[in-house]
Amino acid sequence: MIRSRSLGSWRVLIVIAVVACARRVSNSAVPGGDVSRGATALAAFSCGACHQIDGIAGAAGLVGPPLNGIADRTMIAGELPNTPDNMKRWIIDPQSVEPNTAMPNLHVSPIVARDMVAYLYTLRN
Repeated sequence: MIRSRSLGSWRVLIVIAVVACARRVSNSAVPGGDVSRGATALAAFSCGACHQIDGIAGAAGLVGPPLNGIADRTMIAGELPNTPDNMKRWIIDPQSVEPNTAMPNLHVSPIVARDMVAYLYTLRN
């Protein structure tokens, strides 16, 4: 009898953990995106070497535009409407949008780009 109660308790804990994880991810404006992983990825890809990015340590670059308030802007790179899908497209392959851009192709995977966009969409004026 004790054994079955123990298994039932584990099932409850697993359900609580799954719900908690789903809630954390659902707080993102980008479906499936993870804000925390996005912040980590922006730092790992050294995006701050070229951009100013609120909340990313050392992100004070002056080469590219500041990304502070990027979620409120209407355009990306002067070429695309600012939507999560377009921002992801830009991060993955900027030259496909603007062939002469100074932004390098950093070979960011679609999943990592989605997380980066989730973070960037928290940056509002």
